[in-house]
Amino acid sequence: MIKQIVTAFLILAAIPGIACAQSAPSAAPVGPAAQSQDLAPPPGVAASNAGAADVLGSFSIVSMFMRADIIVKAVMILLLAASLWSWTIIFNKIVTLSNLKRKARKFEKVFWSGQSLDELYQQFAAKNDHPLAAMFISGLREWRRAFEGPNPLRESMLAGVKERIDKAMSVTILREVDGIEKNLGMLATIGSVSPFVGLFGTVWGIMNSFSAIAARHDTTLAVVAPGIAEALFATAMGLLAAIPAVIFYNRFVAEIGRYVNQLDAFADEFSAILSRQLDDKAR
Repeated sequence: MIKQIVTAFLILAAIPGIACAQSAPSAAPVGPAAQSQDLAPPPGVAASNAGAADVLGSFSIVSMFMRADIIVKAVMILLLAASLWSWTIIFNKIVTLSNLKRKARKFEKVFWSGQSLDELYQQFAAKNDHPLAAMFISGLREWRRAFEGPNPLRESMLAGVKERIDKAMSVTILREVDGIEKNLGMLATIGSVSPFVGLFGTVWGIMNSFSAIAARHDTTLAVVAPGIAEALFATAMGLLAAIPAVIFYNRFVAEIGRYVNQLDAFADEFSAILSRQLDDKAR
């Protein structure tokens, strides 16, 4: 009798524990499968990252040009042509000024070597290929004309002859410098106008971006970024054309100014030499 009572009591005590064990949730899995589930991003975030990567990956120069509006394309082509033109002028001026400086040093070395004016005239008359030689030929030719007339040179005529010699050399300097400065105006124009042309392309590209936003009612990176990138690329091309043009324009103006000063100094020295020769002839 006592055994039966104890057995029933133990069965009644074990029933709540069994019920709790059955109602408890199963434990989360532990292992590589659970770790892979924790690392996987939500589907929306993954799609957003993939879209952003596609947009950023398409920002190449060719793709931006091909996606651009016809107006922006025209601006880019115009700025590219201006940049190529400016670099052509730059390289041409570098070579020209280098040759002029080299020939000027060679001419002055020969001129001050002690040869007579007639010998120098015969030597440079057939090789008149730089401003110093051209100025020397024009001044000496005017000096020789003073002795070619039938009447002998008188002292009263010296002032007129000296003035004609100075005028002849001044005109030669102006003509030669005008040839040296050729296309410098175009270089200045490219340097001053290109940023504004690029700015026009920028404004037009941003207008297209706003139009796309309004049409799609979407402000995501995929809609906004391409138009803004095209607009900024037009600005970059404008600066790329303008900056070298401005730098080299200022450099060439300074170098040509120094060369003109060299021409003027030689003209004054040569005029003094011819003036002494005229005074000796008139005595």
